[in-house]
Amino acid sequence: MEPSQVPAMEVVIESDFLPTPKFKIGAEDEWFIEWRAFSEEFSHLPVIECQIGERPPDFIDRTRRGWYIIPDPLHAVSRSLIPPTVILLIIALFIHAIEPGLVALDIISRSFAGSFKFGPLYYPKLLFVAFPVFLLPLLYRMIANLRDLRRQKLLLSKAPVDLEIGTIVSRNGVTISSLPDLPDEAGIRRARIQVGIAVPERSMLIHALGRSEGGQPAPGMSTQLPDKRVTTGDEIGTGVGEAIPMQLANSRVATLEPLRASEYGEWSEFPQLVDGRPLEWSLELPKGQWPGSIYSPLIAVHWELVIECTGVLNSDVMWVQPITMGGSVNKIVSGNLPVRSGRVELSGY
Repeated sequence: MEPSQVPAMEVVIESDFLPTPKFKIGAEDEWFIEWRAFSEEFSHLPVIECQIGERPPDFIDRTRRGWYIIPDPLHAVSRSLIPPTVILLIIALFIHAIEPGLVALDIISRSFAGSFKFGPLYYPKLLFVAFPVFLLPLLYRMIANLRDLRRQKLLLSKAPVDLEIGTIVSRNGVTISSLPDLPDEAGIRRARIQVGIAVPERSMLIHALGRSEGGQPAPGMSTQLPDKRVTTGDEIGTGVGEAIPMQLANSRVATLEPLRASEYGEWSEFPQLVDGRPLEWSLELPKGQWPGSIYSPLIAVHWELVIECTGVLNSDVMWVQPITMGGSVNKIVSGNLPVRSGRVELSGY
């Protein structure tokens, strides 16, 4: 939660990959990530041998390519209702505590004050108004989870065919050059480009910190969970706490978890059709400065295309596929690393 209290992890990566990426995103008193060329001043740091490439590895390609559901809007409604309902409950309890004085001053009537007795216990009358309202966020969350579970089950059992989308990628933008034919009831609504930093591989991060599995985990990670596959966070050790939306126990996750450090380009609406085919569809890149696609077990800069579709399996879903962005000739330096929550319902989809 406080980046200035977490010491920066520094290692030397030994690889045959050339040229060496050069970028720094974020400030050193905040969250930051940096990759620079080796020099003798870093000779005291631990050395890690690993593969570096411009193509996404299997664990990223497996969890960030394919069809995904869009979280139910009731999740956002439920979260927005939590503060006012909690405040209402606190006010009700406070008024009940000072009821004798309010009754004596004729501010409230005796019929409104007091408690109801059920068995050996007394329950404040105000709670019969405030507590049901307090439970509304839980009710909305339960309804949203049931809807999401039903849509996930449908998507995993009757998933549409993968889309083969042609793209022309450059540092100035991305152009969608070809689109497949979708079923009559389905349609493409909009698209955008997003980029972010993938969570480091758990085993490599523990090795870089000089720790061992079963000991103290890395900052921000839990101890290793039992062998199961429910969410991506379970696999890499960052899924601490409640997973929202709830996910089916399946080999493939049907909700797209946001990259913890990421930035999104503007949504671009589907262009007008000419002779049954769309005109050139250009997508803007995120406004911040980001390096090109580069993947290593510790630092992985991931670019992807997100297309929102409507009417697929009678629901709104999105197709996600990685794209390979070329590197910049100059060193990328940006003072801001946009850090986001890992919760799916806060990802902005």
